[in-house]
Amino acid sequence: MPSFTSLGVGSNLPLDTLLTNLTTAEKKRLTPITQQQSANTSRLTAYGTLKSALEKFQTANTALNNADLFKSTTATSSTEDLKVSTTAGAAPGKYTVSVTQLAQAQSLSTTAKITSTKEQLGDTSVDERTITISQPGRKEPLEIKLGKGETSLEDIRDAINDADSGISASLVKVKEDDYQLVLTAESGTESEMTISVSNDAKLSDLLSYDSKAGSGKMKQLVGAQNAQLTVNGIDIERQSNTVTDAPQGITLQLTKEVKDASITVTKSDEKATTAIKAWVEAYNSLVDTFGTLTKYKEVEPGEAASADNGALLGDSVLRTIQNGIRAPFANSGSESPFKTMSEIGITQDGGTGKLKIDEEKLAKALKDNTAATRELLVGDGKETGITTKIATEVKSYLADDGIIDNAQDNINANLKLLTKQYLTVSNSIDEVVARYKAQFTQLDSMMSKLNSTSTYLGQQFSAMNNS
Repeated sequence: MPSFTSLGVGSNLPLDTLLTNLTTAEKKRLTPITQQQSANTSRLTAYGTLKSALEKFQTANTALNNADLFKSTTATSSTEDLKVSTTAGAAPGKYTVSVTQLAQAQSLSTTAKITSTKEQLGDTSVDERTITISQPGRKEPLEIKLGKGETSLEDIRDAINDADSGISASLVKVKEDDYQLVLTAESGTESEMTISVSNDAKLSDLLSYDSKAGSGKMKQLVGAQNAQLTVNGIDIERQSNTVTDAPQGITLQLTKEVKDASITVTKSDEKATTAIKAWVEAYNSLVDTFGTLTKYKEVEPGEAASADNGALLGDSVLRTIQNGIRAPFANSGSESPFKTMSEIGITQDGGTGKLKIDEEKLAKALKDNTAATRELLVGDGKETGITTKIATEVKSYLADDGIIDNAQDNINANLKLLTKQYLTVSNSIDEVVARYKAQFTQLDSMMSKLNSTSTYLGQQFSAMNNS
């Protein structure tokens, strides 16, 4: 049987074109599957977009879901030498502060002349010794163990600093071939250091010091002392120059001794206002995402749905999320005399669904009805309040077993099935096309033989007629 590199050569028929057209027709069986794959992939991507938008809104909602925002205060000082800040719980009012003494950190230095920072200063015959540093404010003393060959100034410095105890060690070059070890504690008398060395008399003769007696082999460069101040005539003493609880909720940073400095603490709505604005902005951004994912483009009757439609148009999961987030707007469940956000200046546009702020009305609500505004927005922080309820909803949507993850899992399962279907149909098409090709090849061969026979017979008849 003759073989041909191209179909139709033997038969002079357009078999190649016919096979191509038949193959194209067969491959149309894949179109419904690829369309479903594309739709499912688009939905999977859309759920990822939805999840990301929800997470951004969750961040803003969490920030507003904080009762302390509505207890914010601001403080001013009559002098730059006394810094002041406040936290939740600070009571508005005026305070007179005088600072008579700043807290100081004790500092000790070695006294013996040490010519090298690498020189071994301990007894070289001893395998291990312990430096013990006791402080009144520490329940257990700090113990620094040094092995053989670990008694140089550098070794001691590093061992103390590595202990991360609040005591810092540094080396000072006094002059050529004269180095000293300086130890500095945290401020206050509770951090005064008493130092002893066990199992190494040589090192003990370098480092020992008794703070109670004020004597030893080291010398005191700076003595420890506490901060002393008065607030509205009340005597106060603290270990540090940062005073965080006198008065409560107010932090004083002492930098110099001052007399009769005035501290004024006033209520501030700035943090709450900022958080509310950020929350509204984040919600409106989420609404934009909802709109994009559910967009509908109208088509003529009988036409296929527009390719511009949102991937989650008519999606029940997205609709559940929309309704769940909006529900607390109408029912906060709180005891606030304010029942809706419109009463504090936050309204919802009936057309777009976005929120708008009447800044003047919001400012008045925060100023005149702080507790009621807080109760409406935050509630008890567990079950009531707009942001509390929303927090519960959003957390469930974003959970590992939440409705978004479940929807994504279902889509991924569908995509796996569609992949299998695609392979099955594709293999079936290959078989059909191969069968067509075999049949066309056979036809081509038969037609070639018939054409050859016809030509031969024609030649014979022509020869007979001419004889």
